[in-house]
Amino acid sequence: MKKKLAALAITTMLTLPMIAHAKPITFTTILKNYGGNGAYIALYLTDENGVYKDTIWISGGKSKYYPHLRGWSAATGLNLSEARGITGASTGSGRTLKVSADLADSLIDAGYQIRVDVSVEDFRDSPSDIVVPLTSQNASKLQRGRRYVKDFSYSM
Repeated sequence: MKKKLAALAITTMLTLPMIAHAKPITFTTILKNYGGNGAYIALYLTDENGVYKDTIWISGGKSKYYPHLRGWSAATGLNLSEARGITGASTGSGRTLKVSADLADSLIDAGYQIRVDVSVEDFRDSPSDIVVPLTSQNASKLQRGRRYVKDFSYSM
């Protein structure tokens, strides 16, 4: 019993600092008025070489459309257990997707990038509509998307 308690104490001591060093970040994606159906959006994290690291959010509940989020689906192999959150609703033309997630402090200013893939039914897919370094300096700065994203920002 004492060995189990000692192991639990050591595990707790190692885990608590990691929990304490997470920063809540709010991501805001505003879509352009493109005049079509709702968009499926993948918000994910890559390293400086574009290698996938983590899924922050998926907007849109029908998994049959996830392959159209091409950058994200290729990187994850469509493994939905990777996602921190999935919403059943797609995001409509001209609408805003706002999500929050706790990211480890060690990811900020460490070369990681936030990527946003967008897919709209009957329109062209837009992998990497947004690619922005995850830095303190970029926090709260508006970023313009390539096709469907009007504005993107994140705040810490």
